[in-house]
Amino acid sequence: MKRRFTEDSWRKEPWMRYLCQVIASLKTEEDVGNFLRDVATLSELQALSERLEVARLLSKGLSYRQVAAQTGASTTTVTRVAHFIENGAGGYRKILHTHRHHRLQPQPVEHSETRNPERKIVSSVLEKYLQKRDTVMESRDT
Repeated sequence: MKRRFTEDSWRKEPWMRYLCQVIASLKTEEDVGNFLRDVATLSELQALSERLEVARLLSKGLSYRQVAAQTGASTTTVTRVAHFIENGAGGYRKILHTHRHHRLQPQPVEHSETRNPERKIVSSVLEKYLQKRDTVMESRDT
């Protein structure tokens, strides 16, 4: 019988735990790339790298449509990535926070109705999260 991960059990599955341990043990980008190429198809690698690029562009403040146009990802994929940035296990947030020096200021998008205190238009829930996080980080620094 084929094993299936569930939302409640995936983290505890021995195969998943071993996969995480193996990836964490790899020391170089080349080693990680070689391992990923051996265990995943090119389509799977393309999908994973596309999602990470979508997350990076969303964190820069691009709209869903801009991200879809730049990456070729469907708006469904862009929406799914944004959902997991907000509500996932924290993996995207950790990576985006670790690499936040790559993030630019959010670019206002005209199609949104949500506004921040400065009356600039906020294009997504993700931008609100990033603004809130930056405010918290700034208050900790002072």
